[in-house]
Formats: sequence, structure tokens, C-alpha cells
Amino acid sequence: MGGGVGVSTTSVLGGVVKRREDPALIRGTGLYVDDLQLPGMLHVAFVRSPYAHARVVSVDASDAEAMDGVRAVYTAADVAHLGDLVTQVAVGKLRPLLAGDKVNHLGEAVAMVVADSRYGARDAADAVDVEYDPLDPVIDLKEAASDAALVHEDMESNVLLAWEGGPWGDEEAIAATQQTIADAKGRDDTVSVSIEAVNQRLLPMPMEPRSVVADWNVGYGRFTVHSSTQIAHALAGGIAQTFGLSLTDVRCIAPEVGGGFGCKLNVYNDEILVCFASQQLGRPVKFTETRRDAAGSTIHGRGWVATATITGTGDGQILGYELDGIADMGAYSQNFTVAIPFLGLFVGAGQYSFPTHWKVACVHTHTMTTDAYRGAGRPEAAYYLERAIDAYAREIGVDPAEVRRKNFIPADQFPGAATHIGFPMDTGDYETNLDALLETAGYEDLKAERDRLRAEGRLVGLGLATYVEVCGFGPSALVDLGFSWAAYKIPSGFSGSGLVRVQADGTASVIIGTGPTGQGHQTTWAQIVSNQLGIPVENIRVSHGDTAESPLGIGTFGSRSAAVDGSATYEAANKVRAKAADLAAHLLEASADDIVFADGGAHVAGSPDQQVSWSDIATLAYQPHRLPEGMEGGLEAHAVFSPGNATWPFGSHLALVEVDGDTGDVKLLRYIAMDDCGNVINPMIVDGQIHGGLAQGIGQAMFEDGDYEADGNLLKWSFVEYPLPTSADLPSFELHRTVTPTDINPLGVKGIGEAGTIGSAQTVVNAVVDALSPLGVTHVDMPLRPKRVWAAIQAAKTNGSVS
Repeated sequence: MGGGVGVSTTSVLGGVVKRREDPALIRGTGLYVDDLQLPGMLHVAFVRSPYAHARVVSVDASDAEAMDGVRAVYTAADVAHLGDLVTQVAVGKLRPLLAGDKVNHLGEAVAMVVADSRYGARDAADAVDVEYDPLDPVIDLKEAASDAALVHEDMESNVLLAWEGGPWGDEEAIAATQQTIADAKGRDDTVSVSIEAVNQRLLPMPMEPRSVVADWNVGYGRFTVHSSTQIAHALAGGIAQTFGLSLTDVRCIAPEVGGGFGCKLNVYNDEILVCFASQQLGRPVKFTETRRDAAGSTIHGRGWVATATITGTGDGQILGYELDGIADMGAYSQNFTVAIPFLGLFVGAGQYSFPTHWKVACVHTHTMTTDAYRGAGRPEAAYYLERAIDAYAREIGVDPAEVRRKNFIPADQFPGAATHIGFPMDTGDYETNLDALLETAGYEDLKAERDRLRAEGRLVGLGLATYVEVCGFGPSALVDLGFSWAAYKIPSGFSGSGLVRVQADGTASVIIGTGPTGQGHQTTWAQIVSNQLGIPVENIRVSHGDTAESPLGIGTFGSRSAAVDGSATYEAANKVRAKAADLAAHLLEASADDIVFADGGAHVAGSPDQQVSWSDIATLAYQPHRLPEGMEGGLEAHAVFSPGNATWPFGSHLALVEVDGDTGDVKLLRYIAMDDCGNVINPMIVDGQIHGGLAQGIGQAMFEDGDYEADGNLLKWSFVEYPLPTSADLPSFELHRTVTPTDINPLGVKGIGEAGTIGSAQTVVNAVVDALSPLGVTHVDMPLRPKRVWAAIQAAKTNGSVS
């Protein structure tokens, strides 16, 4: 337990190693897609709909086409032969590359302008005259679910499907669970508490907007595409699929990617369209989105409304949990869209063992598509569960920590414990983690301090929440359940890959199939390989993001990189180590079993003076005539790792807040996190991931929303209207850990990139509601901006309570 670990003297795993990628990024010398300036490069701007729902009567591009520097204007008819945008989970309405007869959300692309300069393209796009016939949009989720008006006339219902579980896919078992909960509600000694809450839409807003450059080489019949993507191999496959090419005909390069958070986990229509333009015009073509483009055409996250109900006894024993919700899919399905609530279903019962019935309907609306955003379905599920548990604890007058402790899955059920939908989990020790948080935070003292300040008339609150996350997706058998990447010409499931090569001078190259968007892969993977081979971290170069060079990988998302691709690299390093031991043994005239790797070379166990350097070993490897008989030259290995399960990190969070009763302003005074991601490779990088995740979860709780008005107008288009948390809004996070290694991979690591987001929003809301509870307030929807909190306070003063 504890947030900081010193540099290890025996192993670089678990020690702080400075991020090797930072010098280039801090100095501004890192290469991003928009930095690319290719000879003869053209630029793209899109004509976008100002309406959420309208018929496209006509498109007149004559004025734009007559402007200096304009090379082409393309409309839906020009690209119809390419079909709809390829997507992995093809449920619902698929996105056309350009809108034809009708637009279905604000910002949908109607035409693409290609010009000599970015500003010329933008001016020409403004000159395209589109006549629209506005139609009434469907925005409200309950209206969409009712099918009172259809979003798409050629579909029978707005409801694409409903994810239902307890267990999943077994109707008789689901009915039995519902009956068990109904019986509990009918008892005289139970209480049921319900909360209807909104989990609002969010705009991902990475620091680097999306950007893509496509270059068609007519002589070789090959695309070279640079894109700020999280899934370079899938993008290459999507382009190949669209244009009828082989994977060898498309090279995708993801250089530095300035944040993704899931929104770059998609193949976008603009990525396909710039390829089309390059092929048609025979020149490189670039598109870099503006913030306004991003708000209207890059995927959004969240967007749920649901009612959560807890039924239990007066002493805190929960007998049933129900969630009945609606999730907004937007107007079109893209990569994972309808699968996002499914991830919430996995963790719908959290760390707890009570009967759970969970149902979320996925509906189309006339809004931008939703898809993966940091946490993807799991923050939503955790939010509703933990808010309901907190409301139940307050109703029965039992400490919220005690209620949670009483209902945990016991540690002795791991491994082998199953979720409420029957899916096996790896490892967990929830009570130890919660107790560690309460002890570290000084929980009893905090409660006493809160009560003392309340007695002075101040609105101070404590919020507690726990979470469990499913991540580290890797089982290749997911293909058999329909979770393949076949739409992108990748038949594999969620396995990982890594290649380790010792160069002739004794340094090492590591080439991975996943790619960072800020996570520190170049450091972490160097530590993994250094730990196995004894080559100093500074002598290891990690490469990624180029489909022509890297082994097949499905990308960076779902907190999976270290657990899956990192484990593949670990196994590749072990293969190299085994061969290197044979080589060192040959040089030292010893047994390979006696070889020890340390201090930049190898020596015989017990005789550190008998040593050869990695340069000596590599020189031998690349001189085949000197090798032992039957040994192949070279020193490299590739591995593919497919774990038998996902990983299940968990944690407990605590927040202390104060609310200004006159203004409604919320001040976050303390935030303490006790996370468990199994073994830790680099504590500094883990802390950094948690910092970022907490900021985004707290941002949802207190500041952010990407909601639409009833007419389909998006209210937030830029950072002027869409506030993000800054350092001034956040306390210094107090980060601690318990360590419960997973048995799913050889490193014992679980994911950490999304944990902070999954655990934090409900922690803050629970704290604010606790602060306002003396006034009778039982719930306030996110975001907790001053106006909304002030209104809740005023309503409570007027009515005596607010629900």
C-alpha cells in the first residue's frame, strides 16, 4: 500500500523510471499528424448541417468550385459506390460517408471541399449553398424509446436492442432474479429506495484534435495514411475494406497522438473521404478538425437516463438491485456504439453479491453518435449503483462504508467469483481495500470534523464509493461471441503482440502492436524488456504505430495495453533471453542454466567476474559461422498473447467537499483514492493515469455537459462554453494502492487508465448530497454547477426537501 515506490535496485519493474517520451514532447519536437507538410498537399473542409433533422433539397457548389485554389467539391453521389462507413458492431443505422437525401444530426457532413489551403477550403465550404427542409428532431431519450416518432423512417423502432442481465442471455434465470427481488420488496422488514438520474453527454476534447493525411501512390497502388488514431491496424483494414484493397496496400502511421480517451477509437468518415480525394486527385490530402468540427462530428460519450433501485433490510443487507435505463446511441452506429452499455452490464453489480436485474435500452436520436469515452459504459454503471447504495444507506441510517462492507463479494471466493451475469472474475479483496482507504484517510476523524463544521452552519459532506472494472480485454475466444475485427479485415479477437530484437551493438528494439496516446508505453515496455534481459532502459527503443513495421495489434483502449500487449512483449523477451543464455553459455563455456543476466551483460552464477556484454552476445548472434551447430543467426522473437479472461481492477474513493449555501459553489477539499491494479510496473506512470482519470470523472461531476436543446442544437461547441477542470479546481490528490495481482497474465498487472474516471463522479456527487442532506436534498443531477446546486438548496428551503 502507498502511492510512491523508490527506484528498485534489483529490478526496474515496480520502480520509478522517468518517461522516455517526454523530452521530445516537452521541447515541442514530437511529430503530430498536423505537423506533416507533404509536397503538393491539399486541404479539406466539410459543409456541415446546421439542422439536427432535415431533408436535403439541393446542393449547389458552383460558387465554391469557381473560387481560386479549389480543386474539387464532392457530395454523397460521388462517394455512394463506397458504401456506408465500415463499423465493427453493425447494429442500427450505419453512417453514410456524406449525407444524401437527409441529415440526421447537427454537424453531419453534406459535402467535402478540397483546396490548396486550409483557409481556402473553409471559405469555399461556406460558399456551398445547401437548401434544407427542416424536420422535427427526436432528442429526448424517453420520447425516442417510446417510438412516438422514428429517427429513421426505414427502421421499425428507435430501440436497437436492450442489454439485460442477471444472468445475461438466460431468460429463465433473469425472470427468477426479478422474482427474487420482487419477493424482497414484498417483505415487511425491507425498504426500497430509488433514484432517477441523468448521466449526461460528454465531449471527449483531447488536447490534439483529430487529424488525417492520405497519400495515394498510383504507381504502387498503395495508400500511406497518417492519422491521430488509437487503432492504426483497424484503420488500415477499414480503408482496405472500403476501397477493395489488401492490407499490404494500406500503410497507416499513428505518430504522436495527443490524447484519445476513446474518441480516436473509431474509423471516421473523414479518414475514408480524404483517401478518396487523394485517389481522385493524385495528391496528398489533409483534414484537421477544428474544435467546432470535433463537437459536432467526433463521437460523444455517456448520455444515459436511468432509475436505480435498492431493496434491503434496515440493518444494511441488500436483497436486490435494479437498473432500468435508456442509453443514447445518437443518429448512427459507428465502431462500438451499441456495445458500450454492454460493458456496463458486466460490472452492473459492482463489488457486491446481491441479486441484480439490469436493463438498458439503446436508442437512436437525432444527435451525434456516442461511443467509447474513458471508461465506456463502466462509469455509467458504477454511478447509478453507488448513488443508489448511498441513498439507501442514508434512508436506513447506516454508515455507507458499513453497508458496502456488508455486501461485498468475500475475498475467499476469488479466484472463481462470478459477476451477476455469470462472467468469471480474476482476483479481488474488496474489504481489505476499503479498510485501507478508511484507515489512510482517517475516516472517523473526518466524520467528526464534518459534524463539527455542520454544527457551525457550514455545508460540508463526505462521499464514499467503490468500483470494480472489467478491462484488459484479450481473450481471442471473444471472436466466437461476435467480438471480432472482421469489418476491418482483422479476423483476430483481442489478443496482443510484441517483438523484441537485440541489435548487433547490444541495444534492443521493441516493436509493439498497440500505441500510446499519452500513457507512457515507451517507458513501460522498456522496463519490461530491461527487467527480463538486463539491458539498461536507456539502451532500449520502443517503436509503435506503423502498420508496415509493427506486429498486428488491435490498438490502445479498454485499459488493455500493459495487461495484453505488455504480456506479449514479456513473453517475446523471455524467448530472446533463452537464446541469449545459450549464446552466453557458448562464449563462457558454461551451461545455459547457470547464466545470469545483470549489469548490461551475462555472467556465470557465482562468478560475476566471468562476464560477457550484450554487445559480445549480439556480435556472436549475427555471425552465424561462430554459432553452435543447429542454431539460427539473429537475436529476436515475436509473441502473441491471448489471456483467458479480462482483468478486474477495483478500488475505493473518498471525497470531502464544502458547498457555499449562498451561491451553490462546490469546493472539493480532499480526494483520497485507494486503487488496486495488481502489480505495478511504474508507480509514477500509474499515478499519472489516475490523476488524469480523476480529473475527467470530477469534470463530469462538477463541470461538463454536452447536451442538446429540444430542437437538436448543441449548446457547447468550444472551450468557451464547455468548461474543463483546471488545477485551480482540484485538490492535490491523495493516491494509495493495495496490490492484488491477477493470475490472468504473467506480469500480474491489471489496467489502470480508466479507473480514476470510473470511481470518481459518484464519489463527488455522494459528497455533495451528503453536504446538502441536512436540508433534505436527496439527489442533484450532474454537473454540479453553482446554479444547479443553488436551485436545489432554494427548493429544499421552500419545500422542505428535494428529490
